[in-house]
Amino acid sequence: MSLTIYHNPRCSKSRQTLSLLQENGHEPVIIEYLKTPPDAATIGQLVNALNATPAEIMRTNEAEYKEATIDVGALDDAAQIKWLADNPRVLQRPIVVNGDRARIGRPPESVLEILS
Repeated sequence: MSLTIYHNPRCSKSRQTLSLLQENGHEPVIIEYLKTPPDAATIGQLVNALNATPAEIMRTNEAEYKEATIDVGALDDAAQIKWLADNPRVLQRPIVVNGDRARIGRPPESVLEILS
């Protein structure tokens, strides 16, 4: 199966997670999600693979979230997914995907459970 990391090279946890994957013999497909933002359908797949809600994969401390002109937390799941697609900086990072399973690399070691 293809291993993918939604990566932000400016984030220390993202860099640590990528290094951990490489140290364990994996060369994931690297998607710098701020340069190539995932669309709403992809974010929906990530939510499902993470077994999470859209709200659970948002970085609520980011300026884009705090300064939103709408109450993002009050939106339904589909609207939150669309909002995330329009505001990818708010997406939790890194996200590692292996087939139909995914983990957020916080802490980086949490991604190891989807490698087997």
